[in-house]
Amino acid sequence: GKSGKGGRGGKGGKQKMGGSTKDGKKPQQRRPERYDEDGLDDFIEDDIGDQDDIRQGSGAHSSSMYGDDEAIMEGGVSEAQLNEAEEIFGTDYLDFMGGGADGNDGDPFGGDGGYGDDYDDDFEERKRRKKFRERGVGVNLGVDSDEEIQEEDSDYDDDDDEDDLFGEDDNLAGMDDKQRAEVLRLKREKKKLAREEKRRERKGKIEAKRKAMLRRAFEPVQLVENFCTEKDDAIRMKDSPERFYDWLEGENNPNVRPVPEAGEPIQIEEEEEAMWIMGKIPEIASECYSATVEALAAPKENGESDDMSTEDLAEKKERAIRESIAHSLRYMRRDKLEPEFIRRYRADVVSSPAVRNNLYRIIDEDAEWERMVEARSKIETILNELNDEVRAEEDGKAGEEHLLKLKEQLTMAQQRLENTVKDEERVKVELQGLEKAKELSADGDKEKDDDDDDLFGEDDDEEDEATKATKEKQKASLQSHLDTITTLLQTQSEQVARLDAAYHEAEAAAAATSRGERSNLIAALSKKLCRDKLWHYRDYNEYVSSILEYRHVMDIKGYLNLIKEGNQAIRKKASTLGGASSSKSSKDKNKRSKRFDWDLYRTCVSEGLRDICYRFVLSPFRVGIKLEETHNKNGFSYERILPGDENKPDAGEPRQWMTPKIEDANPQEFASELVGSGELVLLSTARDDADWQDNPEMNDPLKGCRYVAAMELAHEPRIRRVLRAIYRSEAVITTRPTSKGLGIIDGFHEYYGLHLLRNKPVKEHFPMDAAELEKRRARLNAEEVKELDAELKLKETNSCIQYLNMLKAERSGDISIHVHLPFVGDVSDNDKPWYKCELENLGRDRQDVGKFMEALERVYFPADNDTDEWNDERRKILKMALVNYLLPQFEAETRRDLKDVSTKVGVEAAAQTLRDMAMEGPYRPSHLLGENRFIVPTGDVPIVGVCSSNDPKDGTFLAAVNGRGELTDHLAIPGGTSITSEKIREKVITFLMQTRPAAVVVGSGAGVGCKLTARRLGEVITQATERWNNRLIQGQDEDDEDFEARMQTFRLMHSNIDDDDDEVWKCNVDIVDDNVAQLFGRSVRGKKEFPDMAVNLKVAIATARWAKDPLGELAYTWSSASDAGVFGTEMLFLNIHPLQRLLPKPMLLREYERVLCDVTASVGVDLNGACTYDHLHGLLTFVPGLGPRKANNLKQSVSRIGGVVSSRKSLLVKRLMGPIVYNNSVAFLRIRATDHLQDQLLHPLDDSRCHPDVYHRNKWAIKIAVDALELGDSASNDSEDYAITALRDVMQNSRDEIERLFNATKAEWEAHYGPTFNVGAWDPREAVPAESWRDKVEELDLETFAEMIEENGNGKWLTHLTMIKWEFRLPFEDPRKPMEPPSGEKLFRLLTGESDVTLCPGKEVTGKVVKNGDFGSQVKLEGDVPGFIPLRNLADDHVEAAEDIVSVGTIVTAIITEVKMDHMCVDLSLKMEDFKKKSSQWGRPQSLPPLDDFFDREAAFKIDEEKEKERESRLRALRLTIGGSSGTKIGGDSHDADGGDGTQAPRTGKVTRRACAHPAFRNASHSEVDRELKEAGDAMVGEALIRPSNRSCDSLAIHWMVRPGCIKVIEVHEEDKDTDASIGNRLIIKKEVYGSIDELLGRYIAPMNDRVEEIQHHRKFTDKLEDELDTQLYDMKKANPNGVFYFICWSESYPGYISLRFIMSRTARNHTIGISPEGFAWNGKTFNNLDKLLNEFKKNPSGARTPQHRSSSNSSALSMSSSMSTSRQSTGVRTDDTSRQSRSRWGPAAMPPVPVTASRWGNMPPPPAGPPPSFARPDGAPPIFGYRPPPPPGAPPGFRQ
Repeated sequence: GKSGKGGRGGKGGKQKMGGSTKDGKKPQQRRPERYDEDGLDDFIEDDIGDQDDIRQGSGAHSSSMYGDDEAIMEGGVSEAQLNEAEEIFGTDYLDFMGGGADGNDGDPFGGDGGYGDDYDDDFEERKRRKKFRERGVGVNLGVDSDEEIQEEDSDYDDDDDEDDLFGEDDNLAGMDDKQRAEVLRLKREKKKLAREEKRRERKGKIEAKRKAMLRRAFEPVQLVENFCTEKDDAIRMKDSPERFYDWLEGENNPNVRPVPEAGEPIQIEEEEEAMWIMGKIPEIASECYSATVEALAAPKENGESDDMSTEDLAEKKERAIRESIAHSLRYMRRDKLEPEFIRRYRADVVSSPAVRNNLYRIIDEDAEWERMVEARSKIETILNELNDEVRAEEDGKAGEEHLLKLKEQLTMAQQRLENTVKDEERVKVELQGLEKAKELSADGDKEKDDDDDDLFGEDDDEEDEATKATKEKQKASLQSHLDTITTLLQTQSEQVARLDAAYHEAEAAAAATSRGERSNLIAALSKKLCRDKLWHYRDYNEYVSSILEYRHVMDIKGYLNLIKEGNQAIRKKASTLGGASSSKSSKDKNKRSKRFDWDLYRTCVSEGLRDICYRFVLSPFRVGIKLEETHNKNGFSYERILPGDENKPDAGEPRQWMTPKIEDANPQEFASELVGSGELVLLSTARDDADWQDNPEMNDPLKGCRYVAAMELAHEPRIRRVLRAIYRSEAVITTRPTSKGLGIIDGFHEYYGLHLLRNKPVKEHFPMDAAELEKRRARLNAEEVKELDAELKLKETNSCIQYLNMLKAERSGDISIHVHLPFVGDVSDNDKPWYKCELENLGRDRQDVGKFMEALERVYFPADNDTDEWNDERRKILKMALVNYLLPQFEAETRRDLKDVSTKVGVEAAAQTLRDMAMEGPYRPSHLLGENRFIVPTGDVPIVGVCSSNDPKDGTFLAAVNGRGELTDHLAIPGGTSITSEKIREKVITFLMQTRPAAVVVGSGAGVGCKLTARRLGEVITQATERWNNRLIQGQDEDDEDFEARMQTFRLMHSNIDDDDDEVWKCNVDIVDDNVAQLFGRSVRGKKEFPDMAVNLKVAIATARWAKDPLGELAYTWSSASDAGVFGTEMLFLNIHPLQRLLPKPMLLREYERVLCDVTASVGVDLNGACTYDHLHGLLTFVPGLGPRKANNLKQSVSRIGGVVSSRKSLLVKRLMGPIVYNNSVAFLRIRATDHLQDQLLHPLDDSRCHPDVYHRNKWAIKIAVDALELGDSASNDSEDYAITALRDVMQNSRDEIERLFNATKAEWEAHYGPTFNVGAWDPREAVPAESWRDKVEELDLETFAEMIEENGNGKWLTHLTMIKWEFRLPFEDPRKPMEPPSGEKLFRLLTGESDVTLCPGKEVTGKVVKNGDFGSQVKLEGDVPGFIPLRNLADDHVEAAEDIVSVGTIVTAIITEVKMDHMCVDLSLKMEDFKKKSSQWGRPQSLPPLDDFFDREAAFKIDEEKEKERESRLRALRLTIGGSSGTKIGGDSHDADGGDGTQAPRTGKVTRRACAHPAFRNASHSEVDRELKEAGDAMVGEALIRPSNRSCDSLAIHWMVRPGCIKVIEVHEEDKDTDASIGNRLIIKKEVYGSIDELLGRYIAPMNDRVEEIQHHRKFTDKLEDELDTQLYDMKKANPNGVFYFICWSESYPGYISLRFIMSRTARNHTIGISPEGFAWNGKTFNNLDKLLNEFKKNPSGARTPQHRSSSNSSALSMSSSMSTSRQSTGVRTDDTSRQSRSRWGPAAMPPVPVTASRWGNMPPPPAGPPPSFARPDGAPPIFGYRPPPPPGAPPGFRQ
């Protein structure tokens, strides 16, 4: 009777794997795994979605979910599951899993799973503790495990509860056996619950203790990086795609909703959502329309009934698209299949290509749909509340009956609430019981005494599969019921609260008034509420159900909330007048509404103005209905009946839809009468002043009525919907330059063309309206429809990119953007053009609202004419609603929509650029370019990466990597050393011969110098390859002894090379983009992988890896997480798209991740390589089903089983992943041959795209191979070795066929066109027609085979079978084309950092003459860009020699005439005629979009004329430096343009306008520059403008905007000036010399901008006034007298200084601190960071006692540019002083500081600046050659973009 005690799986007599068998034999010890065989069910069952036949034999059961420890303890599988597993994996697999009855049969690791006897004891111990974990879960961080912590905790003992379970009990005396058994059962259950409660408490304490230990041992960042947070554990343990966790698995996720089972038809809700999504995604809508057009035009296909009309055929194709959307959502929600898997392996069910290509968009729109559905439900709740209030008020007319009814309703509602609470408790108890039963059944540690067994007989706790499935379904049902109860509980609670409030209010009113008074009060209240005029319950319910836009739903919510606010104000007013009071109402009086802008509305409504206004205007909801039907249906029926009003007496009465009129009285008489009767209350008191008398609006008694009507009219949802559509069609965009933009935007500026757009329609930035699109598509065939859609899509994309550039220009303060309706009349003044007019001229009262007024007046005015006075009143209401409310809201909405749609397009553009980068294949060496990659793959070739630097202090590094990207050797060339030197050349040759790379790739980071480095390396490589290939050949001048000595030296150097090796080494050198490599060299990843290597060496390694696999490097870049646990943030530092700084980072990262997932799925991932090498591991992150956490877990699991996986099947056999994750990911994981797998027979399809469904589960691939080889039907059932042989044979046959087709195609081409065949471009998928294939697999009819499979009920598999055919031919062929070395414009951009926008003909540049020749002068421009001035362009006249005009070393300003990107050179000119050309004469750069059709060219021409005048004066002033004739020498001292006597023109010594074209320079006065800075607002914070100083002719003044409203002026002294109008060649600020304005901004101003940012992000900084801060210090001192408190703020007396304010005793004191490029100046010292200054201050709070003050050394800081100052963010770096903060008082009490007077701090010159920092150029200025934009926020130090 004790048979249940023998097995490990628990008690019971049934057979279990790992337990006792029926014949009494002891089973072989099982290896502990995360899943039982039941857990394979999700993999075993047919996952097509509607196929479930395979599960019918085993009955209903539930699969053990991933992470379910208790399910493992339950153990066991059904017979049907064993049969299913045998069909898939064979008996060997089952023997391996269960262990044979005899020894180790079937187990390759032995009977103990390869772990030995010690593992058995550990297995038993872990079973006792229920501590089964998935292999690889968690990271060993050196803390105690759960078991160790549990052993330490000995406070709980479960066994004590069992001691007296069946002890003697006097209460049992006198009971019969049945009663005794029942009592004991109840006691046992009670003890069991108590024991489980203790276990839960103990488990919680253990977990809390473990978390506390982790927090003490490690920083939070370490826990995030090592995936040790709770979320990481939850994601890891869940058998679900990691990317689906937040979407489907997160707590309180609205996306978690029930999904229909497989095979169920599409439900109505799914159909509605699919239709909505189809309209939201243009590609799907276009496909649907094209399919309809094709169906209407094309003849019926075979199989279609003859009686099917073309409309039915079109409906069938449209329905297929809708079903594709619904099935894709089902796959993602129910089966948890990722989009990349669905796109490739469910194409037979998701048949629409547009749906498959937009699965991520479907996910996004599904979330939007859920948001809209949720908003709908909230609207229904508000409607029900309003309806309940109406009913309550109608019932309130009965007085006491109403009170009784309210009380009865309240009592019933409270009773229902109590019942619901009880139901909730009951369901929770039942759920808790199921969970406990599940834990107990899986515990394996059920302790039952023998008495218990004797009492209750055989243990019946064993559950079969059907019972388990029933419990799981019961649990799911209870959980769903609990969710419903929770929602119901919330609704009932709100209802009880509402009824309670209504009851107390009615009770108070009843107590204060008599019956008659209450009747009058209710009547007056009902009159004020105007219920019938504001909303209709049934009508709005139906309207909400028909809405498909979230914005329209929110319109209804806003309108109903407005009505509720007004109703509450009316009731509150009525309650006050009635004398009612209650605790609740008194509390409500003290509450303020969230909408403060509705205060006037509440006041007006409470005074009864709503009732008055609707006596002469139509109610808003009826206006909305009339307007909607008039606008959409071109007519309105006045006999329209609202839903639910069919049985009312006045149903269909036209009078309801007509505007009421006031007969026999004009508005003034009507208002006077109401005022006299007291019904109309004036909201303002008349005054005697002139303003009151002159303004009739101020004393108009109907003003409040118009306000109420306008407010409610403007919020009515139908009105807003119609008028919003009109606004969208009529609104336009206008841009105009700011004062800053007028000065810097010229024909060469990137914003030229964006700054003078005038009245461009807004609709061009949005998809075309559906009605208009239908008109355009009419009478077009399917191809023409596709062309039209592509054209419209391109136009919309260009418009959105244009708007993003406009936002960029607006953010930089160069232009302003206005969205408005067309203006009435001309907005230009007589003396000012439109772009200079004041903003007041662009007000909304000047906008044309004619179409709005026309549409509204048609439905708002009486049908039969009314008097002009009353129509004027109604017109005022409409005007107020439009101008004051609707137009501002529509304008804000439109700007927001423009930004949203442009952002979406910008994100897509950035993602497409990243896709192009990721789809660039591995570099293919030049010696392989003559071979086709499908015939001769590139393979894993060794490559040497080179990183050189412009800085002579930094060396050049060569890094050799092997075929898998591992560093094998490296060579460092010291800085300043040339490769061409004999010693270095020999070292490089030796290095190359030792590594023998297939190619050498030089990174582009060093700029133009990379080209020289590559050329020199090419020469060295040529020598190295010749020396290697001729190593066995004795030279002519070499005797035998010398040859033998050389060979002996060679053998010592290359010991692994055999003398008989006749390998020919070929190598070439190329330049590649090293943008990603530069990031790696300075990243945390690089520091972790190569901690002791130089940065440039790491860059060289990454450059070689980039050439080998760009996708792998991009994935590696993504693998680094931020402190917040966000992956991919490093990718934001890459220059992927020029507008990426404007795009939201979360959206950008999400789209980047999707792109990398798509490309990774297309390329595949070598599983063993990714688990072995860190730089390849990032690819696993983007495999469908995986993610960073699951990929890290997989890597650890693989390392635990030996570091290699031999087959895809072993991923499931060895429990390396769960069934759902396995199903998602396995087809994208490649099992490639490695050194560790040489002795194993690998399955050929494990290195293909075929899913195991087709060659393990169903064996269809094997059948195709056998049939193709004609081996007979029985061959497919033979051994696996035979099947693998058949697969290899048929795959070899297909590969031979590809080679034959290539040779035939090449021969045919050359026979017709000669030897011009493009070998590398030949692709057998595209270049070979189907009829040309002659391989064996082509002879099979796969379509018929697919039909047979479908007829047998196995689903649709045609796409899988087609994939099998192509994988036989090209197994996992790489879709990426080989990397092409950059050339032309791309190479020019990489090496110089310039483009055709920054360097274009007509632009002025500055350079240094480096050489004069016979044909001209060579000039080196900034950035080392070579320039050349031909002899003919040196002057306007004839020039004999270049030396006559320029001297070597002269700095010249020239005009670009031509940019020769292929030759890496720029042609220049010094001719005056080139300088005088207008910008429009040079042409627009090709990379810029063409000028918009709405660009005001006339206004641009006027601006150019104004600038031309300034240019002429500047050119005249610079005639000495330009060279007006051939006799003028620039930079010389013998000729002079003016005097001709060899002397320079005399200086006048007068302050004059300067001839300077720098964008930061202004020829303006002090006040004008200040005004320009202040008018630009926050955009100019940190910016600086320079002007001529009034102090002397040799000084400049810098105006620096430190912060909003604070401008500091800095004096700059000039020296070495050519003329009065020129800028000095030496600019001096307190003995520090700067060579140019750019250098001044970069070296002096930009560092001070950083200081300002450091101040603003400091923990002690507070943005308060000094007095406010002192008050705060006093308060803190009062609260803690022993403390010393201090803060820093901006100084109010001295702009650009900060004030350190502190309090020690009773008086607040302060120190003024200066700012300089070197740091912060205080007390005669300069500190490089603020924390060091504060530490010094703590040591000496009073400061120095000397009167000398040198704060002015830091008196100024100038912004580098708006883009640099705004994009640069705080890095969060903290010094030791910062981290060691103490709450205790610092230092002993000090003497009070000497008060600082203004004289000590005023106008003192700054001290000499320290060593200048590195040169940096501001972003706002015209691009300078060689300049690269500043690093993005958070970029590592030294990062170069």
